Amino acid sequence: MTTTASRAVTGRTQQDPTRNHARAAGLFYLLTFAASIPAWLMLDPILSDPGYIVGGGHDNQIITACLLDFVNALAAVGSAVAIFPVARRVSEARALGFVTTRMVEAAIIMIGVVALLTVVTLRQDAAAGADAATLTVTGQALVEARNWTFLFGPGFMAGFNALMFAGLLYRSRLVPRLIPTIGLIGAPLLLTADVLNAFGHGTQGAGWSMLCTLPIATWELSIGFYMAFKGFRREGVEALAR
Repeated sequence: MTTTASRAVTGRTQQDPTRNHARAAGLFYLLTFAASIPAWLMLDPILSDPGYIVGGGHDNQIITACLLDFVNALAAVGSAVAIFPVARRVSEARALGFVTTRMVEAAIIMIGVVALLTVVTLRQDAAAGADAATLTVTGQALVEARNWTFLFGPGFMAGFNALMFAGLLYRSRLVPRLIPTIGLIGAPLLLTADVLNAFGHGTQGAGWSMLCTLPIATWELSIGFYMAFKGFRREGVEALAR
């Protein structure tokens, strides 16, 4: 019986060579949620307090949040790299574009991480007699730099990611078309909101801007769960083989 079961598992693997790629990409997608949401919540003290750099500080909490954002950046790249061997069989240009946009997103996130860790270092220097007014201005400038990276990284680049990957999945029918349709609808909404936010017409993560973000969040969560636990549709895989 054990031998029969092993042969069955081996047979399924041979029939669907994309399964491991889909599972890995889906888990990386879910990991971005598991890392970025706690990080966003934990960063509130440094983002909301203009005087954080000269205050009591929550340094360990901020450092932990920055490490979670680091994990988020790596997972974002991992999701694109894991799926590239399959995606390139549908459209090499879109597959390469997806990897590139994910890498750009990760790089921008890391700029924000370094900016906030610099605030932590400067806050610790304040105890050594550094000028408080200068530190406050510097700290606020670094936090604003991180806010801009949040707009261009998880903001703009998430829209471009969806245009590349959702468009590829919609064309290939590797997943039910409803899922990439959500991404293709959400991408222009998010990009429009980000442009308006860049010009000061709204606040990222609040009000109508948050509503424009929900379709992209739904798309990323849906595709993450589907790839991790379902893989790709057999019809789509067989079409790639042909």
